[in-house]
Amino acid sequence: MPVVVHRERGQVPPRVGPRATLRALVAASLVASSALAAQGRPGAAAPRSRPLQGSLERRLAQLIDVPPFDRATWGIYAVDDRGRVLYQRNADRLFVPASNTKLVVTAAALALLPADYRVRTSLYANGGVAAGVLQGDLVFYGRGDPTFYAGCYGVDTLAPGVCDSTFTALDAIADTLRRKGLRRITGKLVGDGSYFEPTLIHPAWNAFDLNAWYAAPVSGLGFHGNSVDFTIAPGDAVDRPPLITWSPDLGLIGFENRARTGPPDSNSTIEDNFYRRPGTWDIWAEGSVSLARAPWTVSVALPDPNLYAARALAYALQRKGVAIGGGAASTTDSLVYRAARAQPPLAEYRGRPLGDIVFPILSSSQNWFAEMLVKILGRELGGAGSWEAGLDVERRFLVDSVRIDSTAFALEDGSGLAAGNLVTPRAFVQLLGYMRRHPQRGPFLAALPRPGQPGTLLKRLVGTPFESRVLAKTGSIDRVNSLSGYIEQPNGRTITFSVQANARAVPYSQMLAQIDSVIVEIGKTK
Repeated sequence: MPVVVHRERGQVPPRVGPRATLRALVAASLVASSALAAQGRPGAAAPRSRPLQGSLERRLAQLIDVPPFDRATWGIYAVDDRGRVLYQRNADRLFVPASNTKLVVTAAALALLPADYRVRTSLYANGGVAAGVLQGDLVFYGRGDPTFYAGCYGVDTLAPGVCDSTFTALDAIADTLRRKGLRRITGKLVGDGSYFEPTLIHPAWNAFDLNAWYAAPVSGLGFHGNSVDFTIAPGDAVDRPPLITWSPDLGLIGFENRARTGPPDSNSTIEDNFYRRPGTWDIWAEGSVSLARAPWTVSVALPDPNLYAARALAYALQRKGVAIGGGAASTTDSLVYRAARAQPPLAEYRGRPLGDIVFPILSSSQNWFAEMLVKILGRELGGAGSWEAGLDVERRFLVDSVRIDSTAFALEDGSGLAAGNLVTPRAFVQLLGYMRRHPQRGPFLAALPRPGQPGTLLKRLVGTPFESRVLAKTGSIDRVNSLSGYIEQPNGRTITFSVQANARAVPYSQMLAQIDSVIVEIGKTK
């Protein structure tokens, strides 16, 4: 199956970026949220339903009721912090929200999990340890930490501790085991993902997407987003193979380069032509790379996240001088190492704060983080580390806490990749209003993309009067675009909005520009 890039995957959490001031961003978000707190507390009554009549309706009609945009189905709802409905169109109609779905899982996690929540990862001995030698297997037991990953967890990428390398977490685990005197493992290093259900791929995801990083398998243990990054550059001449390397290289992948370098004025087609044989680590690439193309990266999902993580930790341990006799292995069977898990762990690793998990989900639209968080919610609050249990927690949160009508949404996954997700614009505005007033609003607001800053709004709304005044989550899948968030007006007031556009037939970039124009017009409202 080919790896494609036609969907919004956002970006992976940025590895580099311009220096910004994260503390200022959070502070600004909190100041703005204080103004909106006048609307009431979480669960407050919905805004008055009578829309304002006048120029905004005419201006928006000139944007969305003209060809070719009038062929799309638009859903728009916007309210101000005085409770006025500024504009509504199809506000109670269900729309496919794409990655706006991520607003639900992040809000539910921040509202329901403890403020100091961190994922624990444990190392258990399945055998005795004497004189630095483990006579048996070392069990690497994950509880859904997605941050064993090369990425950044804030917009100020130069601040200490904001960014991790690929092996930051695993090196810390290896150092702990080494300090405890471990020198040799006679058995295997086993990646145990049984904290979550054994189903790793969501049944509603399109088969065409399953090799792409944004549809990577979801287990209790994972490493590097359960994907591998291929860096592609043209060969030294036309018809020569392009230069393709991959990272991290743990000796698991078999790769065949079937692509060729094309003339400088040709299109590069290789990006849509990475394939992985189902259930294997065998990957090949076809197509062409323009001789004039600068190097870039394509990420491919891998089949066994638990083996991937075990192999990575084995690599980290071996670099620290710990020998492993039996190599790496994996399991999703919760019974295999139950006795070992009943004993005190050899070591434990506490992951990043919950806000750091939320950040790449909203800022960079990281699908795999979102799906891991769904299963965390299910295991911690719903009794099972499954999509079913996690989504049930989300539904109860929307109905019981946010007071959204149960017929105003249908949830199928955490990231928005599944086509069965449906949400009304009014429901998104209710959720955003709730989170703006919630005590845990800080991490939520800090993670929302802003125009001109690293994230999915980097190149949008730049140069408009609202470049520094919009915080919003993007969403895009096939013929669907969405944007939901806040507009901070110069007068200190805040507008909460949701714009959903389904069944578009215009080019992607053209629809994004039109949605941005809608936001600018809404923001001008006095």
